[in-house]
Amino acid sequence: MPTIRREQPADAEAIARVHVNGWRAGYAGIMPDEVLARLNPVAWAQRRRDLGTADPEHPFTTLLAETDGVLAGFTTFGPYRNDQDRGDLDPAYGEVVAMYVAPEHWGDGTATALFAAARTGLVERGWTEYRLWVLADNHRARRFYQRAGLSPDGERSTYQVPLSGGRTPLDLVELRYTGRLAG
Repeated sequence: MPTIRREQPADAEAIARVHVNGWRAGYAGIMPDEVLARLNPVAWAQRRRDLGTADPEHPFTTLLAETDGVLAGFTTFGPYRNDQDRGDLDPAYGEVVAMYVAPEHWGDGTATALFAAARTGLVERGWTEYRLWVLADNHRARRFYQRAGLSPDGERSTYQVPLSGGRTPLDLVELRYTGRLAG
């Protein structure tokens, strides 16, 4: 079982690598190869630092799963983002904003441990209901969330994927899943 701990500022690069590798493996066949190929872990790490995600006062919490001292995955949770806008938070609901596991740790219990830790964190912050968004075509993730007791509530969103060369962005459908938390 992995060790779960809170993100520290020095973790930005490792988190970004897991995030990018998770996108490349998890979204292969969903997002264009050109989009996945141009993902830049250095830029993603800098974005984490700029957002201050490791700051204890940040409204969102990121937990890391480590196996033998190596980052195996992470999850981020906090108040629900109306229209997925970090500047428009709805304190009535919790949200799992992100969950990515290094592909070499898929199926080894890392995701289950991270998700359980996120739900515990949401309960500790007082939420009894939570939500998350998942790409409609990400069947692996959807099965995971359904096994964890969440279900789609009928809300849909469009995730725009920018394409190079001035082409029209690709619109991918996201589904909102909801669940109850035991307090």
